[in-house]
Amino acid sequence: MNNTVLQLKIKERLNKLASLDYDNFECWQIAEAFNKAQIEWVRTQVHGHNTYKEGDESSRLMIDDLQLLIKESPLTYTSTDEYFETELIPADYLYYKRFDLKVIANCCPTPALMLVYLAEQANVNNLLTDSFRNPSYKWGETFAVLGANRARVFKEADWQVDTLNLVYYRKPREVVFTGCVNLNTGAVSAVDVTCEFKDDIAELIVEGACAILAGDIESMNQYQRAASNLQRNN
Repeated sequence: MNNTVLQLKIKERLNKLASLDYDNFECWQIAEAFNKAQIEWVRTQVHGHNTYKEGDESSRLMIDDLQLLIKESPLTYTSTDEYFETELIPADYLYYKRFDLKVIANCCPTPALMLVYLAEQANVNNLLTDSFRNPSYKWGETFAVLGANRARVFKEADWQVDTLNLVYYRKPREVVFTGCVNLNTGAVSAVDVTCEFKDDIAELIVEGACAILAGDIESMNQYQRAASNLQRNN
């Protein structure tokens, strides 16, 4: 969906173009509402707070809708006897998916793929002292925690990393309108950045943006209509 159509759809649902009813929105307000609605839509799908209670990858449709946002990034790290600690995770990180970790141990020169579980910070000491769940090259598994925008992957003392990648959901690309103030930079944008989602998803996000803007101007009829359409079609 191009940006001209996107703006027309939002204005038609809220402003009633033919009669010029209600408030006239600035282009930066439309862009801000649409970008906010994108984040809300992604969170709803990933966490399963939609009509069908389906989280990420719980159905073929959900896999298809969210695959665009899955990204893999190699991580740099420092190593201790107990764990690998990464540098800051990527700036476009939104939600965790998995770690891809291959290690080399003194016993075996061939890189081995480890199964990495995401654990809670509160359980680290319990996991390290539990012989069934602590890092094990023999069983090909370990665990990781997130904190301070970094990852800490626990290890046995003789492990060396062959590869350490983070697979995650990235933030959706923000929509920017040519000639409109970009709220992130404060400058008038000279480029046009369109919505990257398929048209059927873009239509849902338009409904979300309409609900946000209608709430801002206290237009309850338009708010309820947009929110109902969004919920029914999610």
